[in-house]
Amino acid sequence: MGKAIDIKYNLREYYRIAKNYKLLFFLCVIGMMIAEAINIVDKFLFKVLIDQGTLFANNEIVREVLVDVLILIGLIFVTLFVVRAITKTLTFFAINHFSSRTIADLKKNYFTHILFLSHTFHTNHKTGSLISRLTRAGAATERLTDVIIFNITPLAFQFVAVIASLAFFSWKPALAAFVTALFFIGYSLYIQIKQQPANVEANDAEDEEKATIADMYLNIDSVKYFGKENTALKKYQKKNDKARTTLLRNWNFFSWLEGGQSLILSAGLFFMLYFPLVDFLNGEMSLGTIVFIFTIYGNLVGPLFGFVHGMRQFYRSMADYESLFRYGKIRNNIKDKKSAKKARITTGKVEFKDVIFNFGKRNIFPKLNLTMKPNTKVALVGHSGCGKTTLVKLLFRFYDVNKGCILIDGEDIRNFKQESLRSEISIVPQEGVLFDDTLYNNVKFSKPTASRKEVMKAMKFAQLDQVLTKLPRKENTVVGERGVKLSGGEKQRVSIARAILADKKILLLDEATSSLDSKTEHEIQRDLKELMKGRTSIIIAHRLSTVMHADVIVVMDNGKIVEMGKHKELLKKNGMYKSLWDLQKSGFLL
Repeated sequence: MGKAIDIKYNLREYYRIAKNYKLLFFLCVIGMMIAEAINIVDKFLFKVLIDQGTLFANNEIVREVLVDVLILIGLIFVTLFVVRAITKTLTFFAINHFSSRTIADLKKNYFTHILFLSHTFHTNHKTGSLISRLTRAGAATERLTDVIIFNITPLAFQFVAVIASLAFFSWKPALAAFVTALFFIGYSLYIQIKQQPANVEANDAEDEEKATIADMYLNIDSVKYFGKENTALKKYQKKNDKARTTLLRNWNFFSWLEGGQSLILSAGLFFMLYFPLVDFLNGEMSLGTIVFIFTIYGNLVGPLFGFVHGMRQFYRSMADYESLFRYGKIRNNIKDKKSAKKARITTGKVEFKDVIFNFGKRNIFPKLNLTMKPNTKVALVGHSGCGKTTLVKLLFRFYDVNKGCILIDGEDIRNFKQESLRSEISIVPQEGVLFDDTLYNNVKFSKPTASRKEVMKAMKFAQLDQVLTKLPRKENTVVGERGVKLSGGEKQRVSIARAILADKKILLLDEATSSLDSKTEHEIQRDLKELMKGRTSIIIAHRLSTVMHADVIVVMDNGKIVEMGKHKELLKKNGMYKSLWDLQKSGFLL
């Protein structure tokens, strides 16, 4: 069973955006009210026409009087037609502007909010679901605006106007219309409130289905390499079946809705016609008045159905909002201080002082102390799970330490704004993941303000100039999703070019060559050696041959530093490093 929708919160979020365009919204509402008022006036004119025609047929008025009435009615009709056409045109212009701006603002606000949420959030949420919910919320904004303008406003106006008009002629049909409307609205809202959890459940199932589709297509190479198309299909089929059954359950509520509405309207129509016909037979009501009552009842029935349809769209929008707005309630667990300043790293000295860090119940670092001097190459080695990667994530403030502190140039990194801290550290990751953009823009990503000369210089440093000669549009070649059109070595060269263009005092090499063949690794190691000059370089490596020339090699085990020194010094200690070296030398971990 799905969770109930937090309608108050969702409407507050909608209002927070819509209030920026109050004038446009006001113009939309006024335009619709004018159009609805015209729909009542023309019914009254029809009543006058029938009553005057009846009088003429009974020889109670002369031809000239009827002609004058017809001319007047005709002029009013033409005027109303022109006013309605102009009003609707202007109203739709206003609605289009209002909707486009609120949709853009909502998607931008939530894209920004999600973008700045913590690294933990993004590792726990699938990209496919995020995209689905963000896109669906944009459509929900348009839908909700249409409900307010086209469904709620007409009913509110017609409810008051129709009841008042009926009461002017007879209180009985007015009461019948009032009771019918109340029962109709009450029953419809009851069914749709009961439907809310099913609506949310259907959305969640759809999100899971889309996330599975994205996951399978993004990992299509793995599916193909292992010949697991049928396995992928079975996994998708389960999500597809769940989406179908939850959607069917949601749709079944409409059967109850339609049946009840038809019964209520039929009863209301009976009483709406019964009382005026009795008055007509008793000579207490004119034929024109009966026609007016009957036709104006249509003015109420139409908006009633429109309102119910609108409520269906309203709750659908609320369900769509719920899926996205849940994220709006999530706050970044890594927060900047109010006094946080922009980071400016000048020397590149890094210190871990008495760092204690727990990940859930797991104690990663019991008490870690490590100093990385400026312009030195510090390598972190050890078995998988020893804490190397976590140490780096703490440096980037993807997580905050439980106790102790991390200093850069003697300043606690918690005193810096997160984004500025991360922008002051360059990284060459294990796999260069690129945007579906040009090679040039992918390199420039690390420094958007860079000149073309700077970008091309960085590309030449990383030997990308040799790659460009093979590409159809040189640096303007689009590399494909995640850089799929480039080889592993070429993607790493893009990462190196990014790092050299960023030109930061601290450089992180996270298994930067472990996924490359020996020849490509040798070429890129040469580039990395040049890149590390004049920087504090932190090297994470399993392959010890890549860190032999590091100034300091830090050997880690279970979150503790068990050895530290140069390559030759550590070999002489005959400890963990020596064991790892012997294993690799023997070919077990190459």
